[in-house]
Amino acid sequence: MLASRQPDLTVVMDNVNKPHNLSAIIRSCEAVGIHDLYGVSTKKSIYTTQNAAAGAGRWTNLHLSKDIGRLCSNLSQEGMQVLVATNTEESRDFRTIDFTLPTAIVLGAEWEGVSAEAIRAADTAITIPMYGMVESLNVSVAAALILFEAERQRSLKGMYRTQRLEESHYRKLLFELSYPRLSRQLREKGAAYPELNDNGAIVLEEMEQENLPSPSSSSI
Repeated sequence: MLASRQPDLTVVMDNVNKPHNLSAIIRSCEAVGIHDLYGVSTKKSIYTTQNAAAGAGRWTNLHLSKDIGRLCSNLSQEGMQVLVATNTEESRDFRTIDFTLPTAIVLGAEWEGVSAEAIRAADTAITIPMYGMVESLNVSVAAALILFEAERQRSLKGMYRTQRLEESHYRKLLFELSYPRLSRQLREKGAAYPELNDNGAIVLEEMEQENLPSPSSSSI
């Protein structure tokens, strides 16, 4: 799973506040290989935990923010194209976008959509073509459509066939996801994570050298 992670693809949820939508978006992000995603809330504290993700939150990292403009600016400075999903005359069909480039996708709540600040901060507005009477799709449905177009393009380019996470970050995440309780205990002690062997088992000699307790079933 970690070998397929896409560190240069992310989603920004701009005041998406319904738990079932949060859950569905996070699940879609995890499914296409996104590890780090962002939640912005300016109205009330809705991003307190990842419990709404119905299990997918364990495998992703939700970063919280209150300033959509600053967040989009930071992502742009990191080299990402910032796309805002909104229906305007200038919006481009999302299928014409090159999602193999470093990309951040900004999605808003159903009724209000993305904020004006997010639109100003974005590089490009994208839309999903629609031919019926309804004006928009549910935000989680829209997220899935856009994300799996990104997955399709990246898959065709072979971007899921090689490890794209930096090795140190890969090993850190591998330990934390494999041994969540033990990793928390080691962080509290200020201790480094021990190495894992090829089978995913902890190299016990390192634990002993650091005078750390050997992992038990209660630590895994």
